[in-house]
Amino acid sequence: MAAEIGDQHPDAQIELIPSSGGRFEVLLDGRAIFQKSKIGRHAKRGEILGLLDKAR
Repeated sequence: MAAEIGDQHPDAQIELIPSSGGRFEVLLDGRAIFQKSKIGRHAKRGEILGLLDKAR
């Protein structure tokens, strides 16, 4: 997923932070745009890219 984001948004600074408990979050400028814990599922294919495009 990080590679897809980097391909579509070459200016993005991507940081992968290991965590526990199955957490998966995507933040843009410190603001959460996807949180597995709130939605109850992992992101679908292309969903994160769509959210990033929408948020920019």
